[in-house]
Amino acid sequence: MKYKIILCALLLAVSSNYAQKVLTTAEAIQIALHKNTQLQKNEENLKIYKADLHQTYGALLPNVAASASWDWNRTEGPLGSISGSTETRTYGMGISSDVVLFDGLANYQAISKGRTDLKSAKLDVEKLRQDIVFQTLSYYYDLMNAQKLLSVKEEDVKWNQKNYEMIVERNKLGAVTLADVYSQQVKLGNAELELLKAKNSAETMKSDFLYYLGLDVLEDYTFSDPSLDAELAGQRATEEKSFGDLQSMIENALKNRPDYESAKLGLRSAEYDLSIARSGYLPTLSNSLALGYSNTATKEFFKNRYYSAGLTLSVPIFSGWKTDYKVEAAVVSEKKKELDVNDLVREIKRSIQKNFLDLQTAYKQLDVSQKNVGAAEESRKIEEEKYAIGSTTLLNVLIANSDYTSAATKYINAQYEYKKYKDEMEYLLGNLKSKNYE
Repeated sequence: MKYKIILCALLLAVSSNYAQKVLTTAEAIQIALHKNTQLQKNEENLKIYKADLHQTYGALLPNVAASASWDWNRTEGPLGSISGSTETRTYGMGISSDVVLFDGLANYQAISKGRTDLKSAKLDVEKLRQDIVFQTLSYYYDLMNAQKLLSVKEEDVKWNQKNYEMIVERNKLGAVTLADVYSQQVKLGNAELELLKAKNSAETMKSDFLYYLGLDVLEDYTFSDPSLDAELAGQRATEEKSFGDLQSMIENALKNRPDYESAKLGLRSAEYDLSIARSGYLPTLSNSLALGYSNTATKEFFKNRYYSAGLTLSVPIFSGWKTDYKVEAAVVSEKKKELDVNDLVREIKRSIQKNFLDLQTAYKQLDVSQKNVGAAEESRKIEEEKYAIGSTTLLNVLIANSDYTSAATKYINAQYEYKKYKDEMEYLLGNLKSKNYE
């Protein structure tokens, strides 16, 4: 019977492990990139930009149209001195073409604008992909942080439970007072309450993360990434990662950031719009050609042919200030795009500088919190030994345990905070590319 119970327990454990789905950071990012609806919309919009560029090339080519016609006319009444009626049928077929030979180079400017807009749209998609990568990593780190803190709370409950059992036994022997038993009982209850709060917080964060990924929040997922655990463990002894001096980081960001490149292309597109608007002041030259057949009898249809060719020069004189309006609107749009580029440069500098300072502080906090854990653990051990021989009070032991729990919590927070700031710096520099996680 004992072996059967053990076997059943093992089978249940194995089946529960198979039911769980483990997500690493790379897998979570791939799911986020695949499920994000905004990214899907932006990628679909690229087709519109490609179609728009395609039609700008078509503006250089002649328009060709084929036509066919049939007319029937009947006239009744006196025709001079003779009364009667006449009836005619006319058949026609032809092909015509027209092409704009010169429109102030607006057609060529439109092609350049189409290329620029398409490239800018692709950069916007890449920026959105980087946003998704960074947001996913941030959510993942927060969730892992909450799970690590949960283990600290569990350890605290175990310690308080063990300490409570020890105090109860010592009270039976008369070594400690009943007040110590009550105090430890209250401390154990508070530790269990904090553990429950931590569990609820971790489960809520897990549901929010699964919702962000577009997954079922009721599915049994676990989050574990050996590479992340190894990196966090290595932070205990590693030096702060050097990104270079602040000025060089800003220069690299201006070279790599897709949003900055897209903003510059937006300014260039506005310049093309201004050139197109100004072309309205220039004359337009177009050419037309036509070839066809027309006759009143089908048998002799192809005997009557007609040809036509022509050039049309259109010189704008007055358009009700429509061209002036288009030019002025294009000038304003160009100025706005220029201001957007300048604002983005200032924002890039500000965000990188802030993150640079935060990263230095986080590294120092990581170093200090690591040392505090060792010191707090040793202090708790000393207070436990002193309490065992009756040379200190329970209050000092509880304070030492509280200090250790606080130090362990701060150390876990410091690890993930430093990791998040490092990834945020990569994101601000434009280095956090989605292809690195594929």
